[in-house]
Amino acid sequence: MRQEGLVSPFPPARESLASGPVGRPATVWEQRYRRVVITGDTVATALVVAVIGAFFGARDAANWHEKWGILAFGTELLVLGSLAVSRSWAPAVLGQGAEEFRRLGRALFAATVVLALGGIALTSRNIKLWIFVAIPAIALVTMTARYLLRLWLHKQRKEGRCLRPVLAAGSPDTVRDLIARTRRFPHLGWRVDAVCTDGPVPGGGQVDGVPVVGRLTDVAGHVRGDAYRVVAVTPDPHWSPGRLQRLAWNLEGSDAEMVVAPVLMEVAGPRLHVDAVLGIPLLRVSMPAFTGGRRAIKAVVDRLGAAILLVLFAPLMVAVALLVVAESPGGPLYRQRRVGKDGREFTIWKFRTMVAGADRARDALADRNEGAGLLFKLRRDPRVTRVGAVLRRYSVDELPQLFNVLTGSMSLVGPRPPLPEECAAYGPDIRRRLLVKPGLTGLWQISGRSDLPWEEAVRLDLRYVEDWSLALDTVILWKTLRAVLYGQGAY
Repeated sequence: MRQEGLVSPFPPARESLASGPVGRPATVWEQRYRRVVITGDTVATALVVAVIGAFFGARDAANWHEKWGILAFGTELLVLGSLAVSRSWAPAVLGQGAEEFRRLGRALFAATVVLALGGIALTSRNIKLWIFVAIPAIALVTMTARYLLRLWLHKQRKEGRCLRPVLAAGSPDTVRDLIARTRRFPHLGWRVDAVCTDGPVPGGGQVDGVPVVGRLTDVAGHVRGDAYRVVAVTPDPHWSPGRLQRLAWNLEGSDAEMVVAPVLMEVAGPRLHVDAVLGIPLLRVSMPAFTGGRRAIKAVVDRLGAAILLVLFAPLMVAVALLVVAESPGGPLYRQRRVGKDGREFTIWKFRTMVAGADRARDALADRNEGAGLLFKLRRDPRVTRVGAVLRRYSVDELPQLFNVLTGSMSLVGPRPPLPEECAAYGPDIRRRLLVKPGLTGLWQISGRSDLPWEEAVRLDLRYVEDWSLALDTVILWKTLRAVLYGQGAY
């Protein structure tokens, strides 16, 4: 949405299109976006440091330069230096997943450690202010600014702007899957503009509307002749180690990055490491972390967060309970058995959104089931009350599950807690969802909830189990607020 008097720092839509080799226009918006992020971080850091220095330094104006000016300048320089060293401004991570915020957090933590050590070495009595006030304030402001920039970038991408043109190279089926994923998730910033494949392509030389421009042996030539920013290599028998290596060599000097889709397993995030062993590059996959220090931190955050949220939402929960009872006979809460970590059953608590005895009417509605896979869902369930429909739309009915988090049977973030009958039908793969505690929210919550196909919901839960990290939890909690406000997939 345009506003009068504001000039966008990014180029118009046509500049992000792969229109030819002249000037490589696809990189223009990336460079400008990076400059905006760097400027935002610099301004935010300077603003926080200036406010703190001015407020506290005013009390000791005589020694302002000695006690406050040097510390203020040193803190700002240290934070910006840490951001640069940690590659927090790398174009590959800006606007992409949790890695951007993970690097930002690491940089600020490193700045805190260096600042603390410097304070000890200089025996400064004022260093605590900058460690416990300035750095957290800088983190809050910079992360908020980056999130707002990311929202703007994602909005542009949904409208077809600020996208990276991609040349997909692989078998028709795997390329077709890649095209479908990029169209389903435009906020990730990829747009497949051309295809190279050796397989048969029906439909006039196109794969889902994307033109086939050559064979797999022609990839490097097309990249050098056109403005592709990404070469996505998808599985195909053609791709031997030697051919992939030669392709990487041939792409040297171009603006395109080469991305190879894994074919053995769907694992991502912090578990993947590339090591050189005996001169052979190996992709090392570390074991998923189900115990240890990070899990202990997660448990503390879960219970502390649940306690705080229960206090904050206590008036709302009392009001909701009264509304539920006023509309239909019965208690305000609904109890149901669910399966938790390691297959242990527990009782989940929710606000009642249906008429009393709704469970007994489920069999009569079985032929109208609209849920995917093992789930039972109806968009217009006659058992749902008017108050219940509103509670479901904004997920208010799930607030009592904070008691489950507080008592340790659930987590703030995790897979969806299944019913015992669902769990009984699980195969060995799906049962991996039970290796961690179920969550009040999760990847399924921020990705469409009941609108998701069963296979996609399972894939998201398994991805969370395999690739869990504290940074991923933070991103999910942040995105849950928007998912709840929009009510997408909630019925």
